[in-house]
Amino acid sequence: MFEDIQEFMGLVASGEVEIYNEFSLQHELGIFLRSKHPAYRVEFERNIGHFGVQKQGFAKREIDISIIERDTAKPMGVIELKYPRNGQIPEQVYSFCKDIQFIEQLVQTGFRAGAFVAVVDDPLFYQGRDEGIYSMFRNGAPIHGIISKPTGARDSQVEITGTYQAEWKKINSRTKWCLIEVAS
Repeated sequence: MFEDIQEFMGLVASGEVEIYNEFSLQHELGIFLRSKHPAYRVEFERNIGHFGVQKQGFAKREIDISIIERDTAKPMGVIELKYPRNGQIPEQVYSFCKDIQFIEQLVQTGFRAGAFVAVVDDPLFYQGRDEGIYSMFRNGAPIHGIISKPTGARDSQVEITGTYQAEWKKINSRTKWCLIEVAS
């Protein structure tokens, strides 16, 4: 799955596939995965209850892309996507972390692997002040531990049990992407 995502993003970088928002990213990636792996079902916005998972305690309820073995219905992979277009950098970075926590939770319930993919066209996601929540996506600090909501009431937090590192890769002069891999 991780290699497939890298191949897909290479097609985006070369201009063969065009993405312009999160919806286009989700559907173009899903179409790509379906064409490469006919033995798997690639589903969009599937509720976690479909997989027999109790919803209580989960960071989210819907999986952006789920990959299921066609013959056995075994859950193979999950992909969470972000393509923020309206600023709100600290809130979006917190949302990145929430997605990573969600993927970890799903992998613990039986999915073989999960991936978080962020595509950004605002340099403030990957450069600038590098303290607090920004450090994880701007200077290579580990994405790990308890992460508090950086704005507003600051009344929520996520806990990431694994340790990950964001590495931004170039799509074009302004747009970059990163992949966080979560394996069982």
